[in-house]
Amino acid sequence: MGTGSERYRADTRTLRETLARRSHTEAADWFPVFKARYGLAEVMRLLAGRAADSGKDTVVTQLFTCCTAVVPIIDAGMRAGYADIDADTLSIDVQSLERHLEDGRTAAVMLQHTFGMITPQTDRQTAHQARQAGALLIEDSAHCVTRMACDDDGSPLADISLHSFGVEKMLPTRFGGAVWVNPALAGRNGDLDHALRESLSSLPALPGNLDRVARMYINQNRVFSRLGSFGNALRASCTRHGWYEPPIADSERSGSLAYPAYAPAAWMNERAAHAIEGLDSNESARLAIIDLYRQRLSGLDGIRIPRAAITSPAQPLLRFPLLARDTAESERLIAAVRAAGGYAERWYRPELFPGVTDEKAYGLLDLDRSTLKVHDAVVRRCLCLPTELGIDTAQRVCDAIIATLDAQQ
Repeated sequence: MGTGSERYRADTRTLRETLARRSHTEAADWFPVFKARYGLAEVMRLLAGRAADSGKDTVVTQLFTCCTAVVPIIDAGMRAGYADIDADTLSIDVQSLERHLEDGRTAAVMLQHTFGMITPQTDRQTAHQARQAGALLIEDSAHCVTRMACDDDGSPLADISLHSFGVEKMLPTRFGGAVWVNPALAGRNGDLDHALRESLSSLPALPGNLDRVARMYINQNRVFSRLGSFGNALRASCTRHGWYEPPIADSERSGSLAYPAYAPAAWMNERAAHAIEGLDSNESARLAIIDLYRQRLSGLDGIRIPRAAITSPAQPLLRFPLLARDTAESERLIAAVRAAGGYAERWYRPELFPGVTDEKAYGLLDLDRSTLKVHDAVVRRCLCLPTELGIDTAQRVCDAIIATLDAQQ
């Protein structure tokens, strides 16, 4: 067996090769990170360093997301510009994006595949708008690891694509992520391409204390969940003392990252590579559940399914989205689904889920909500269904939704 550093390099190489095979890209363009948000933080740090000269200090993103997708922007000192979303894609609306690009301050556009919904036509429009404005296109593929939006010829659209192996994602790995850098970026912005590759390939090793608490994460959660309210208090105490690594840190909710960017530990790379090798089975099982949801829930009075979730071919979504009549109906449906054995969720209610504690830091105090009408309506009405469950449970979930809707007629 080689030294620790040699083993780490071998693990990194294996993971990069696994990612490349799965995405039909090159291993040299993949860069593993401790968490995907820190990969984005490196991109934002480099953009912020160029903002004074370029005048481009804004990243256009969306509020219908997790705060961890925006905190790297804020932490780097860049400005988040919030575009409205399209109710059919739950991603940035192209007309709203066009208005944001008019001032010439946009350094990057975030293209989020919410719940794993990739929408070729609108994604290509978004990419075209970003290119025309001289902005980077950064793709958030956190919910669809190794899947990317592509052009007609099959080449990836994004300049930079972010993939997460973390908590509440496609893989059962809990930690880790990767940044893909489009080799075409070298021709469009050679300086940035070089700086980004240099930064991502030389990240410091994960500190020992962080490695240890990450290893304990699954067992800790099992213990906390069995202890009820005491478990919640214990989790909070462990977090304060650095003995537990929460999915979202308090500092992130207030607008700053908890750590600098780190490379992942060797065991994270090993688990991620193994899980990615099993993605065919993972996605096939999810597709069976999504097929059932599409068959039984489409066309029902009282709920709306975003078009991207029901168009063909079906996609292996992390969650299946629904829009209820209003918040009260959404809450009734969530309760009914949970009673049937399926853990329905409120993603993303509140916006910037699970909500931020410093609205000023996130640039929310001066927002013109009249430009976010679709977003606001979706937040009020949203819920999503699990896709990682058995057929029998999924049938009970559908029965519960139909019965709840019928009771409201």
